[in-house]
Parts: sequence; structure tokens; C-alpha cells
Amino acid sequence: MKIDPKIFEGFSRVLTGVVVPRPIALVSTKSADGIVNLAPFSFFNAVAYDPPTIIFSSSRRTGEEGEKTKDTLANIEATGEFVIAVVVDEIAEAMNRTAAEYPADVNEFEIAGLTEATADIVAPPLVADSPVNMECRLVQVVTIGDPEHGHGLVIGEIVRMHVRDDIINGHRIDHSKLKPTGRLAGNMYCYTTDTYEMVRPKYDASKGIPISH
Repeated sequence: MKIDPKIFEGFSRVLTGVVVPRPIALVSTKSADGIVNLAPFSFFNAVAYDPPTIIFSSSRRTGEEGEKTKDTLANIEATGEFVIAVVVDEIAEAMNRTAAEYPADVNEFEIAGLTEATADIVAPPLVADSPVNMECRLVQVVTIGDPEHGHGLVIGEIVRMHVRDDIINGHRIDHSKLKPTGRLAGNMYCYTTDTYEMVRPKYDASKGIPISH
């Protein structure tokens, strides 16, 4: 099958079905008025080491008629700060409870039964229940699509990372203890504990062969 994204009905379901599994960012923000918001995003990744940079994408509006502004994006654009907690299997169900579109004055921490913790540098709280939290400052929001109803690609710099002691050894993360949750499509998720190792090859010019381990 050849698909033209512009005319294929339901293309978003195809796209999210093939770009898998995706990590899930549980993003904590605080409005200019001090109202806390918590929401999950699976269009999320790390893109640079120096400076340490992460991205996630959020729609600008939500609801059947696009009548409601997306709180996360609005808060970040207003304050320039946010926290990303890594979604792991232990909090996957709690994360899912934050995914509904609640009124702006609702604190999703309370809905999900998650615990707020004070961040070191930024105003939004950490998710104490997650083993990894990243305090971030906004670098840029890149508009994708229609400026009013499209998406905002949030680019942020990590200014402080919190990692639970038992999942880190030196500078290596033990993924068998982290147990990050993978996002598939629709209502589907996956475990990421079934892993294997593949050593990256190196080119050896002295031996006249393309690669060696």
C-alpha cells in the first residue's frame, strides 16, 4: 500500500502505529497564576547532549471543536518552565488518568493519586512517584502546521535531573530496574524489559575491512 498522508483518512493512527515504541513524558507545568497541570505526551525524545536538550510535541487546542487551549503548552509559553517525569510501569495507570481533558483549574496530580515534590530550580513540581525527573527551561516552541490549531514542538534544556539511586550505577542506567513504559497506538502500550545487546561496529582502516567489533 502507498499512502498519501494528505488524503488518507485516519493517517494519524498509521503514523503512531509504526513509530513505536515511544517513550512517554509526563509533563508538569504551572500557570502564571500558580495552577499546577500534569499531562502525558508520547511525541517525546532526547535530541542533544550539550546542551542537554529534549523535545515533545503538543497540540495547541483540544476538544471536538478545538474549543479549549492545551494547558501544558499555554503554561510553558507563559512561564518558560516545565518538568518531565519518565513514565514507568509502576505509574502507567496513574499516567493514563491524567490524559483526560480536565478544566484548567483541576490538578491532575490529585486525579491520578500522584505526589508532588518541590523542584530545585523551576517552579513546576516533580512527580515523586517517578524514578526520573528532568527540570527544564524552554528554549523554543516551533509551530507545526496551523498557528492556531496545529502543534507546538517544545524544545527544552535540562537544568537539573533527578534519578533514583537504585537505577543508576556510575553513569549507566539499569533499564531492568527503570522499567520504562512504551507507547504503541490507540489504547496499546508495551513493557520494555525484554532487551538484548548489540555492539556498535567500528571501522578499521588498518585491516582494510569495513567494520570490526
